Amino acid sequence: MSDDWLPLQKIVTVLDDKQSVEDLKRYFVNHPKPFTGSQFEALGGGPIALHRDVVTAEDLIAVQLLEVRVPPAVALNLLQGDLGQRISDELREIPISVDLADEGARKYIQNGGPADRAWHRLTAQPGVSKTIAGKVLARKRPRLIPVYDSVLACALHGRHGFWLWLHEQLRADNCRLARRLRNLRVKANVPAHVSDIRIFDVVFWMRHQGEHRRRNCQGLSINGFED
Repeated sequence: MSDDWLPLQKIVTVLDDKQSVEDLKRYFVNHPKPFTGSQFEALGGGPIALHRDVVTAEDLIAVQLLEVRVPPAVALNLLQGDLGQRISDELREIPISVDLADEGARKYIQNGGPADRAWHRLTAQPGVSKTIAGKVLARKRPRLIPVYDSVLACALHGRHGFWLWLHEQLRADNCRLARRLRNLRVKANVPAHVSDIRIFDVVFWMRHQGEHRRRNCQGLSINGFED
């Protein structure tokens, strides 16, 4: 897969399509069989101040709600070992209030920044994929670190540098994308604790998950969307 990311205009086209509101409602609000991932940020009160810089057992359960699992040995190391302390050291350098759309967010997610260092520490552990590492950090800093997996990568036609790419898209065109996400929150009545970037993730995941299961999926098709 190349890193020919979906252009901003096509991203906005997906967000503006009426199906996106319905998909968000299905995921977060009124589906008869709720998606477990809808509780990813809310479980246990989320990254509240008391545990903002510490990976807890509730965080590891929250990650499982997104259909991945931290290997048991790594989980113990996060909860009781040196790895947990190292991740906490990095998290302490990242304000919990910073949004990925903020101008100053780049220094936390760029190569060598504290979020990047934490991500590399996690992916260096046996059995911890890039997706798992990202979801652990998204749980601790949900407004800064986006949830990302193979479905989203395929939908967006890209793979590498997702954090910085999304930061740039959120800042582009006078924060046009960020405004669209806030508008979607209101239209779909998404709970207040859900971050803007989680809304982005869910819209594209819901739109592409079925198609992605097909063999040799070529990414999200935009043809036929409403303008």
